[in-house]
Amino acid sequence: MANARAAARYGTDPSGNALDRFGLSRPVWLLGWVSFFTDTASEMVYPLLPLFLTRVLGAGAMSLGVIEGVAEAANSVLKIVSGWLADRSGTPKRLVLAGYGLSSLVRPLIAAVTAWPQVLALRFTDRLGKGIRTSPRDAMLARLAPAHLRGRVYGFHRAMDHAGAVAGPLVASAYLYFHPEAYRSLFAWTLVPGIIVILILLRVPEQRRDPAAAAAPGAGSKWTRMPRRFYSAIAVILVFSLGNASDAFLLLRIGDLGLAGVWIPLVWSALHVVKMTSSVIGGALSDRLGRRAMIAIGWLWYAVIYAAFGEFTNLPIVIAIFLAYGLYFGLTEGVEKAWVADMAPADARGTAFGIYNAALGIGGLAASLLFGVIWTRVSPQAAFLTGAALALAASVLLYLAIPDADDSRHQR
Repeated sequence: MANARAAARYGTDPSGNALDRFGLSRPVWLLGWVSFFTDTASEMVYPLLPLFLTRVLGAGAMSLGVIEGVAEAANSVLKIVSGWLADRSGTPKRLVLAGYGLSSLVRPLIAAVTAWPQVLALRFTDRLGKGIRTSPRDAMLARLAPAHLRGRVYGFHRAMDHAGAVAGPLVASAYLYFHPEAYRSLFAWTLVPGIIVILILLRVPEQRRDPAAAAAPGAGSKWTRMPRRFYSAIAVILVFSLGNASDAFLLLRIGDLGLAGVWIPLVWSALHVVKMTSSVIGGALSDRLGRRAMIAIGWLWYAVIYAAFGEFTNLPIVIAIFLAYGLYFGLTEGVEKAWVADMAPADARGTAFGIYNAALGIGGLAASLLFGVIWTRVSPQAAFLTGAALALAASVLLYLAIPDADDSRHQR
């Protein structure tokens, strides 16, 4: 009865679920909580991984680049395949459940490693789970997002993701405060939020196949029916991603400048407070101002931040720059996903998100390897300036390759 009243007052999403006063349906909220607890578990590990590798396992910056680059690239092909399978089957929830389940079970095993190649293997498997779930989940959100609120829905989802990244480091810092250097037992506790993720996912209803997808031609045509603007956008995003190395290097930089290990999770958590707040605002603004403008502003901000990371060595100033870095995510993450949903045909959004996420993964691999090489053989400053230069180049290409400024109103 309450659901019927909400539908009458606030309307429904494309799948028929009632919207609340924020323009979000119950399945969107549930998927948001899934991201919250997943990132809580992940971020209990991720900000401490550079210290764990260097101080416990005796690895160096190059191994960090290999681990993070391969981990991010591991899911690239799977994101395309899983997106295509979601389009073909019309039932993406099974893939989403399998992907989250794999990551939730593998992540705690980092507690038992004795050498950095074992960390590589586990991070590889964890990211395989991400590759299985990401594109189908983004396609699910597209089905759950009214056309005029796509930026808000994806911005909210990214905000919940970042909220988990606030909670995870806080839990990690509190644990390490009472159990100094107990990295292994902390990593083992990530099993608890992983179990919660599975329980919530079981309550998310499977979405109906989009009516346009039922009558769509064969899967092979999905690639050719993507508009030219989509492939132009993906090419420019790939250029930017070549300078977007793993954030683990930022944490390593802060640690090298003297921040104690017990405080690094707190700084990481504070960064995600900025991400969480700006994601909601950035996504909603893109519904009104356009996707391309928001992305360009975010990339320019990224260039400024990376250049500043290469220039300054005073720890308080670098920490302030690190927190300001969070605005880049709010201006781009949810906005880029909403833009992909805008451009792709309704029956091919899983494939479109697979292509988009694969481009990010391939770029992430190249960026992290390149960053690690420049950091080791030249200097950290040179590595950050390279990232800034690529971000500036991508910002210019965004307007040269995609001249249509009305980029947020191609909605189906």
